[in-house]
Order: sequence, then structure tokens, then C-alpha cells
Amino acid sequence: MIRVSIRIAAIGMFGLASAIPAASQAMMQHVDLASPEMASAEMTRAEVEAAIASATALQPADLAGKKLSGLDLSGLDLSGAILRGARLNKTKLRDAKLDRAILDQAWLVEADLSRASLTSASIFAAQMQRATLDGADLSGARVTADLTGARLVGTLLTGADLSADMKNQSMGLMRAVLKSSNLERAILRDADLSRVDLEFASLKNTDLTNASLRGAALGGATLARVTVNGTDFNGADFASTRLIEPIGLDAAKNFDKAAEYRPSLKGVRSFSLAQSMHATM
Repeated sequence: MIRVSIRIAAIGMFGLASAIPAASQAMMQHVDLASPEMASAEMTRAEVEAAIASATALQPADLAGKKLSGLDLSGLDLSGAILRGARLNKTKLRDAKLDRAILDQAWLVEADLSRASLTSASIFAAQMQRATLDGADLSGARVTADLTGARLVGTLLTGADLSADMKNQSMGLMRAVLKSSNLERAILRDADLSRVDLEFASLKNTDLTNASLRGAALGGATLARVTVNGTDFNGADFASTRLIEPIGLDAAKNFDKAAEYRPSLKGVRSFSLAQSMHATM
């Protein structure tokens, strides 16, 4: 295995990966998370359980738009539930089942979804800043949420689609935002991370086997001992990225087509990935 320790210093923007975020991902500045609308609950856990009990395969539990913030819903089976636009800020959903659930436009700021199962869930334009998803399973999920500052340690994202929604850009580029998130030991095999925002994220011992990072923003991110067999780096932005001892780099795709260096600016040196690798082998 080639041991590589690279720090690429650069400044710049890269095409669509740096496009203006969608309005739904920029609305936080206009929302008072301490307001009753965002911090209170209009149902009890028992009432949520009753809604689940009365649900059927044809008519899943419908909790769309409900205020459920701060509740402890840990361990509940909300598989297939409709939670579109629901308020779940600081809600505990530890070990909950949310497979195939619809969480589009939901609010899950600082929610705790540790070890929750969200396989094939729809999480479109959701607000999940600082949420905890350690050990959660999002395999096959469609995610274009704002997960800035979120914890996804050991999270399973096999086959998940976090890529930019190229068909719905009337309000800006809708994509998963994982700025400053913790993805250490996360499994992202076969995941689509095209144009995803991973700036300043921590990816240590993360498995990116056969994942797509085409056009992804990785500025300031740390990729340490990541597995990149078959990973597609075409157009990925490595500005100020720390790439340390990657595993399987020789089997990665289009690494030579990544945005590997930027024009020099005053006080800033630019490095070519290829040159830096050669110098440190």
C-alpha cells in the first residue's frame, strides 16, 4: 500500500459543487428554534404509539406537519410513516425504525437517531443540523438534508443517494450538506455523493468503496485511512484537503481529474496531488 500524507493548500470554487444552497437549506437564519412552533410537542408518546397502532400497510401513520419536538420516541416502529414537514427538533429516536419513512422537509435539528434504521427513507430538504446518527442505517435512503455539524460515526450509508437533485433547481442546488460533520468509520459503499458538500468534514477510516464523489466539495476535509477502491473523484474539489494514507488509491477512478490544485494567490502555495504523492512515496 502506498502511504501518502498530503496537505493541499488552495483557495477557490468548483462549478456546481459551490452553487448557492437551496432556499430550504438557508432558512435557518430566519427561524427561531426556541419558539413553540419549533420546540414544543402537540402529541404525547402514547398518542404517537396509538397512531402507529391504527396504521395499515395501505394507510401508514400520518404525522405530517405534527409538532413532536423534544419527545422521546426511542424504539418506536415508524416504518413507512409520513413525517413530511414534522417538527422533531431535539427528539429522541434512538433505535427507532424509520424504514421507508417520508421525512421530506422535516425538522430534526439536534435530533438523536443513534442506531435508528432509515433504510430506503426519503429525507428530502430536511433540516438535520447537529443531529446524531451514530450507528444508524441509511442504506438505500435518498438524502438531500442539511447535516451541518452532524455526527454519523459508524453510520451505514450503503447505496444511499446524497447527490444533487439536478431536476429540481428552481430554488437553488438541492444536495446533501455535510459541512463539519463527523463521518468517521462510516460505510459509504456504492453511495452517490456527487456534488455533495463535505467541506471540513472528518472522514477517518471511512469506507468509500465504489462511491461517487464526482464534483464533491472536500475543501478543508480530512480523509485519513479512507478506503477508496473504485471511488470516482472526477471533478472533486480538494482545496485545503488533508488526504492521509488512503487505502486502494491505485484502484480509485479519475483521481487525476480531481481539482488537484488552484492558481497561487498571495501567501498561498498551490500543490499538485500527483507531485505531492511522488514526493512522499
